[in-house]
Amino acid sequence: MKKTSTRLADGRELIYYDLRDDTVRDAVDRRPLERTVTTSEVRRDPLLGDSVAIASHRQGRTYHPPADECPLCPSQGERLSEIPDSSYDAVVFENRFPSLAGDSGRCEVVCFTSDHNASFADLTEEQARLVLDAWTDRTSELSHLPSVEQVFCFENRGAEIGVTLGHPHGQIYAYPFTTPRTALMLRSLATHKEATGGENLFDAVLESELAGERVVLEGEHWVAFVPYAAHWPYEVHLYPRRRVPDLLGLDEEARTEFPKVYLELLRRFDRIFGESESPTPYIAAWHQAPFGALEEFEGVNRDDFALHLELFTIRRTSGKLKFLAGSESGMNVFINDIRPEAAAQRLREVASS
Repeated sequence: MKKTSTRLADGRELIYYDLRDDTVRDAVDRRPLERTVTTSEVRRDPLLGDSVAIASHRQGRTYHPPADECPLCPSQGERLSEIPDSSYDAVVFENRFPSLAGDSGRCEVVCFTSDHNASFADLTEEQARLVLDAWTDRTSELSHLPSVEQVFCFENRGAEIGVTLGHPHGQIYAYPFTTPRTALMLRSLATHKEATGGENLFDAVLESELAGERVVLEGEHWVAFVPYAAHWPYEVHLYPRRRVPDLLGLDEEARTEFPKVYLELLRRFDRIFGESESPTPYIAAWHQAPFGALEEFEGVNRDDFALHLELFTIRRTSGKLKFLAGSESGMNVFINDIRPEAAAQRLREVASS
């Protein structure tokens, strides 16, 4: 992998990740852009104890542009985009309309391929490995920013999810706090560790799932399963067999196998509801240990956390979506219409050819 860092016309950082070491990236952003001005701030809810990002400037962000005006495609002639070069393998840049900025963190866009009509599932294993390396590199770099406590790499796919740009891409949020979902995991981890005399909860969950009926697929270094208490109609958790706290902890064997396992999983997701309703909308979310202090989670350290990816769709059956209505949105109590065992069986049945 070759990494080349440059700046866009308004001062934002852009990084090319190339498969070839001899690739030259010297294209200049020719757009007449002024420096980005954001109004992001983080406010803490005194009752719930969580944080909310206020980012009113995002109301004016690009919304469903036609394909020939996509800002994530390479620049061609006088059609200038967020990527100055005429081609790329993978690229990361600071979001022009960030939810988090400055002392409130940072937001980046990750373009998986220059092919506007592709998806992550269409990537080759070599391309998917390049994206994994980009995620890892950005996690490392962002973790050193003084305002950053947790790094979250994720992909939203599909208009049903709320995606405003059709080009295959994901995002990275660098939060100035530990996210509520991660905090819940850490509390459960601490409670279990104390109650069992030191047993790791993540290890116990993985061992239990491997012995059960909800495993979807297994590799030598990765395991994918539908969790016992799945929140979403089709939800799969992907774990490395060797527990590590973040993407930086993966060894070369796990990195090498990841593209094959993950691409297979994504292709199965696209086959759940049949070809007429493919591609399947989904969210893919990497869970990594915070880089900040963990004193409030007594007895827990970073190495106790287990890196994993959660992949789920809001589609519950053909032509129907799972909406977060009263119980889910009002009380955060999920109601799942599909038994996790049935979801796992379906995902085993639709093994891609």
